[in-house]
Amino acid sequence: MTSMTRTSERGLSKFHRLLLDQVGHEFTASHQYFALAAWFDEHDLPELARVFYRQSLEERDHATMIVRYLIDNDVAPAIPGIGEIQTDFTGHRDLVALALRQERQVTEQFELLAKTAREEHDYTGEQFLDWFLQEQVEEVTTMSTLLAIVDRADGNRFDIETWVAREMPDTPGDDTTAPETAGPSVG
Repeated sequence: MTSMTRTSERGLSKFHRLLLDQVGHEFTASHQYFALAAWFDEHDLPELARVFYRQSLEERDHATMIVRYLIDNDVAPAIPGIGEIQTDFTGHRDLVALALRQERQVTEQFELLAKTAREEHDYTGEQFLDWFLQEQVEEVTTMSTLLAIVDRADGNRFDIETWVAREMPDTPGDDTTAPETAGPSVG
């Protein structure tokens, strides 16, 4: 990586500034998923709560993966605050639809990061993002499917919970292809 790619007038490349922003986006997503999980928990939907608590941990891990990458590339990880979290919902469909919108937005953010890395000839940065882009395909697919199941259940929460328990179990084991986290991984 050339020093021109690494720095700008403000000391960081556009790519690194966007990565720092993404840390905030990932922590915001983690908090939003936690809010969704708590709502499901409060409304006696333990399987949906489990899925979204797990999702909250995964988003937290994504933020720490980016922090580790920044540290390893001599970029001070100034951790940004989180964005606004929605906590008022009218029904379980609203929560899953929000999760799908959030995953689509995160996909757009990672695509912009990859485009920026490529434009700045930051091939290491571009390669780092490959795992996240693949992960986003999975995340969007999962939330799209879950929303379809919620819609097909036509308000029958028992059917949704049964499907989630059967089709979305917690899968033990670490993804050996995932980037390293800063600190221990919790997802």
